[in-house]
Amino acid sequence: MFIHYICIMSLENDIKQQSFKSPYSKAIINIIYTNNWLQSLQVEIFKPFDLTLQQYNVLRILRGQYPKPTTVIAIIERMLDKMSNASRLVDKLLAKELVVRRLCAHDRRAVDVTITEKGLNILAEIDSLQGKWEAKLHGLNEDEALQLSDLLDKIRQPKAKCLSSELITNN
Repeated sequence: MFIHYICIMSLENDIKQQSFKSPYSKAIINIIYTNNWLQSLQVEIFKPFDLTLQQYNVLRILRGQYPKPTTVIAIIERMLDKMSNASRLVDKLLAKELVVRRLCAHDRRAVDVTITEKGLNILAEIDSLQGKWEAKLHGLNEDEALQLSDLLDKIRQPKAKCLSSELITNN
């Protein structure tokens, strides 16, 4: 006789809270909780490479521009974590020989940054491990993954931003 156990993960079970102020409150808490869960899994991938999430993000941006250099200002515009200090991140990547930095040829006030071959090789290794991390979303089919992405985009629509501004000013 086989006994099958079904493990149902839910926000309520994970954070030991059975009720929420509203469905919106539950959704916000679930997004934050899930983000932290996904980031902790990703941090484990980066540990052997001595990289942070923010450093990885900078390397991915630079790989997307490769072989053309890009400025620190352009990196900042594309970063996922807008609170990160891009100049400091570039300094740390420079010390690890993952990027090179040169004065911009056409603007002496700007600095050009380019990923090195070593940086490209590390990203290639991480890419091979990234599939395991992305597999955490395989509880969703491709249509559901696209729907989730669309719903997350919808949250950030200008209408939602106006509403949140109204809520802030009314309190």
